[in-house]
Amino acid sequence: MADRLLLQGLRFYGYHGVEEAEQGLGQNFVVDLLMELDLKQAGASDDLADTVNYAAVYQLARTIVEGPAYKLIETVASRLAAAILSDYHLLTAVTVRLNKPQAPAHDPALGSITVELRRER
Repeated sequence: MADRLLLQGLRFYGYHGVEEAEQGLGQNFVVDLLMELDLKQAGASDDLADTVNYAAVYQLARTIVEGPAYKLIETVASRLAAAILSDYHLLTAVTVRLNKPQAPAHDPALGSITVELRRER
């Protein structure tokens, strides 16, 4: 099993959704990123070049979630996974969990909506 680097609870504001109110008013989104890679070299070298710069991954996630609006959170999560794998060649896989805490619904008992996907190199 690969080593993992987890960024958890990243909070952003975006305008994704099929409802007109979502696109106009926007809402909060919470992102967890689980990145799989071999961290042996980083552990031995103490060199950022041998791992993934999580501050840069955060900025990439922010750019995508706060960027152009999409109707589906599935699309946002897919774009985020593709961008992370494209930019960080040390990764063997990434799991993106995108949570929409205030998802509009016609039933007040419905809590948040989350999509989780895993992409491999």
